[in-house]
Amino acid sequence: MTRTLPAPVAAGTDERFGPRLWGLLLVLAGNMLIDALEVSVAVVALPAIGTDLGQPPTVTQWAMTGFAAGFGGLLLFGARVVTLLGRRRVYLAALLAFAAASALSALAHDPWLLLATRLTKGFCAALTAPTGLAIITATFPEGRPRSRAVSVYTLFGAGGFTAGLLLSGWLTQTSWRWAFAFPAPVVLLLFAFGLRLIPRGADESTPKGADLSGPRRPAESAPKGIDLSGPRRPAESAPKGTDLSAPGRDGESAPQGRGELRDQPPRRRTMTATAQRYDIPGALTLLAALLALVQGITQLPDHGWSDPRAVGPLTAAALLLLLLWRVERHAPAPLLNTAPLRGNPTLIRSALGAACLNGSYLGLLFVLTYQTQTLAGWSPLHTAFALLPAAAPPALTALASGRLVATFGAPRLIVAGAACAFAGGLLQLRPHAWPLDYQGRMLPTLLFVGAAFVLSFAALNMQAMSRLAPADRLTGSGLYQTAVQLAAVLAVALVAALLAAHAPAPGAGPAAAAAACRPALTLVAALGFLGLLVGLTGLIRTPPSSLHHGE
Repeated sequence: MTRTLPAPVAAGTDERFGPRLWGLLLVLAGNMLIDALEVSVAVVALPAIGTDLGQPPTVTQWAMTGFAAGFGGLLLFGARVVTLLGRRRVYLAALLAFAAASALSALAHDPWLLLATRLTKGFCAALTAPTGLAIITATFPEGRPRSRAVSVYTLFGAGGFTAGLLLSGWLTQTSWRWAFAFPAPVVLLLFAFGLRLIPRGADESTPKGADLSGPRRPAESAPKGIDLSGPRRPAESAPKGTDLSAPGRDGESAPQGRGELRDQPPRRRTMTATAQRYDIPGALTLLAALLALVQGITQLPDHGWSDPRAVGPLTAAALLLLLLWRVERHAPAPLLNTAPLRGNPTLIRSALGAACLNGSYLGLLFVLTYQTQTLAGWSPLHTAFALLPAAAPPALTALASGRLVATFGAPRLIVAGAACAFAGGLLQLRPHAWPLDYQGRMLPTLLFVGAAFVLSFAALNMQAMSRLAPADRLTGSGLYQTAVQLAAVLAVALVAALLAAHAPAPGAGPAAAAAACRPALTLVAALGFLGLLVGLTGLIRTPPSSLHHGE
């Protein structure tokens, strides 16, 4: 029977890692890499999925948005699960579920089964990405050993999006199913090593009786963790789409005595009490509203505003959002605790700016993949290499983003990055010549977008956390990353709907089809412009003395 090794300890005063610490770090960082590449894997494979399943872009977009919806829509719920059940058991269970979902997605012949597996994988990533960093924080000694471990974790996460593009491009040459299946054996291997290497000391959970309804009182301590300030990757470079503020122990409570056990509610009420403690109604309502909204948006081009197939999901989304407001208002421990947002315009501006940046980025990649593969006939691998100028710079500069913020200040970098994103979008709005001009049109756009992430994504993360009290950072960072991920879901859905709504008549050539992409690219540029306006507002309202403090 496999046993769990004791918690590893850093070696001696030279601060070198022992074999067990290195093994633990490689397990956690390896899974971070897998989580980070999931979105980019789908980007390159979308045209092949559509061809194989016989589905238009309004359906195949679920391969991207499904993962982001599972991650963003259930991120706050995932943090609650980890807090209540403990890091180790949740992390290992999520690895098994992720492997199973990967295998099922590769076997899917129905788009809705593919969506279900992508939602599952997104939820698993919401459980493991922040928890991996929490385990590092709890296991590695403070100081250089922990900083070194976080750097390794950062590099793996930072390279995930780029690695996903290349792996997907290569594997999709054979079949898109290989691109979706390959994480399964890798994650199972990580699970096998994780059973032995993740210490039971990392399996902390909130004792019964802990208060989950809001921020701690001043006398209580904040949960242990690391403030993640990077572009969708841990520390200073979190993957697109990943918050790495780690859930930790919520507090301590006295052991329950026999008298308390006698006072427990009857068994028939246990499920209700559990649902309230986890806020399962809130989590399911939020996810259902998001999925209904995306379904309604993508049905509009084919069915219009008078057809129940489009109006029905949109109406359901509106009703579910109203229900969510009511559920969260009366929940004893609501997931959507908006206390950190009150009186904190800095966090709101940061979330909006990051949402615009991430949404415009993924929307642009969706359109460019359609143009290069569906219209121009490029191979998946050719497309993957063509998109690298947007993906590689954030990975290469991940560890330097903190120094950039310290040197220039977050508000200035946010404006500079938003200006680059807007400029890249504007380049795509020029009159469209055919054949596709990579060097004169596509490459400059990708370089601008890559520069936007290098300059502003870490700055947005740091600025978002700058005015939060320590006790509010876990909740605030969860709200921030949820907004970023949900914006990506809606942006991709809207782009897919615009491509379908303005598709040229059957028989039209590639040039006409490329020109029909203009409305979708206009949306991308509009998101970039909105991000720039938000950044300028923050720069104007920031006192000069605060420009170098991430505020």
